[in-house]
Order: sequence, then structure tokens, then C-alpha cells
Amino acid sequence: MAQLTMIQAITEALKTEMKNDENVLVFGEDVGNNGGVFRATEGLQKEFGEDRVFDTPLAESGIGGLAIGLALQGYRPVPEIQFFGFVFEVMDSISGQMARMRFRSGGSLNSPVTIRSPFGGGVHTPEMHADSLEGLMAAQPGLKVVIPSTPYDAKGLLISAIRDNDPVIFLEHMKLYRSFRQEVPEEEYTIPLGKADVKREGKDLTIIAYGAMVQESMKAAEELEKENYSVEVVDLRTIQPLDIETIIASVEKTGRAMVVQEAQKQAGIAASVVAEITDRAILTLEAPVLRVTAPDSVFPFSQAEQVWLPNSKDIVETAKKVLTF
Repeated sequence: MAQLTMIQAITEALKTEMKNDENVLVFGEDVGNNGGVFRATEGLQKEFGEDRVFDTPLAESGIGGLAIGLALQGYRPVPEIQFFGFVFEVMDSISGQMARMRFRSGGSLNSPVTIRSPFGGGVHTPEMHADSLEGLMAAQPGLKVVIPSTPYDAKGLLISAIRDNDPVIFLEHMKLYRSFRQEVPEEEYTIPLGKADVKREGKDLTIIAYGAMVQESMKAAEELEKENYSVEVVDLRTIQPLDIETIIASVEKTGRAMVVQEAQKQAGIAASVVAEITDRAILTLEAPVLRVTAPDSVFPFSQAEQVWLPNSKDIVETAKKVLTF
């Protein structure tokens, strides 16, 4: 079994589905011969040709419109938004068209579009490249929003996303692209959308996270273990729809919970998760459900992002408040 980075696992998933289905098309800014700004599509144009892997103009709105038209003609488009901070240029296509297609047509039409895009801080990108806008997507009825935290999950989730008959927003945290390797099967496999994963078992506290914050939460859990605290880490993987069953089962087991996200407190989906827990499991809680998030300010310039971004130390500090309440 190969040891792959997340970016390699994503490339493998794209290659797998392009081999399986000739209707899968990959397009976006610089994704062709250049292989994308992070090389996620490297080698795909050479293998599958310019008709199936091609560059578009620097116009996200055009990319969205093209994806809608192709989907209605029976294709499975996998467009790339080069950085998710530029999603506002294509919001009408996503929220006003793709997300409503099944409802608008009475179920006679689908929008099998998988929009891939990098996001997230910690890699010193220019302004508007790192913004965490997943909460904006999760608030749009009709969309599924997927955020993997490991290479293994990235491949299985992306294959499932491409096969899904409804639009999927597939967000890839830039810091995770090449930060570590993991065993990833060479053969194809799928991971169901809408299913969370317990990355670490524990009995004293549940930490719920997604994306890069899963890795920070795992570090925090290891630190807390040194003080004899047993911490469970739940990786949401899909933030819309939420896997309520797994979340509540974990919280009922531990009696204490906290939610970690990179996005600002007013953004992301942490507040929604807290609301679901209090709606369904408040009588099992031994302490308030706390959040670890970025401050409610615009993402800072790169010189200050390490101060602004949540990290494992922040998680440990908040976890102790919950554990000792």
C-alpha cells in the first residue's frame, strides 16, 4: 500500500473516476498542462486529453455556468475554483442554480457537479486565498460540503463526491496537502458522504473538528492524555449534512463536548453543531459545550496568521475548562 500525501490521494481519486467514467471532466484555471497551482491535476491532461482536462479563462462565474450546462447534458463536471476565497464570483451558479436543480425540476434533472477548491491558513498565502467560507456553503440547501483531514479520507470521499448525483463542495485545506503521508489503497474505494469518523476513542471528553483542526485536536488529545484525560476526537468529514448520530453517540458516552474550527466564531459550522448537541443531548452533559475558533475578524496578513489561527495549545486550554467544570 502506497504512502501518499493528500494532494497525491486527490490526484489518484480524479484519475480513478476519469478511467471509470468518460463523462467525468476536469477544468479550471491552470489545471491542464500546468497541473493546477498545487499540482492536484498533474498528468491528467496528458493521460486523458485536452477534451476532458482543460484550462478555462480566469472567470469563476464562467466556470460555474459551464459546469451547470455540462451537468444537464449528462456529464459529471469536476471544476476547480483555484482558491475558495474567490467563490463569491460563482455563488449564483452554485446557490441559485446547482443547489436548486433537483427541486426546481421536480426531480427530473440533477446537478452532479463536484467543485474542488483549496482553502485554509498556515501557509502564508496572499489576502483572500485562505478564508474559511465553508459555513456559507453549508447554509445553502441542496449542497453537500465535504472537508477531508487525511489522505485516505480524501481519496475515498472525492470518489464518492464525483459519483453523487447532486452538487458537492469539496474543500481541501492547503496546510494538509503535503504535511504528512498515510497508507492509501491503490484500488478504488469509497467513503460515504455524510458520515463522520471517530479518529480517536476516549471517555472523558468529545472534541468535534474538521479539516486541519482534526490534526490539531489529535495533538491536543495526546497532550491531555499525559494528564490522564481520555479524549475522543470526532472528524466530521462532511459538514453538510452533519452525521448527528455519531456526534450524539460520542457526547452521550463522554458527557462533555467541545467543537473546534479554523473559521471565525461567527462563521463555520461550530455553532450549528453545538445547537444540535444541546437540542438532543443536553441532559447527558456535565459541562457547557465550548468552542475553539479564530477571532471574529478578517483573516490577517500572513505575518500575523500564526497568532490568529487556533492551535493545539488553544484546544488544550479550552478542554481543561470543560473537563474541570
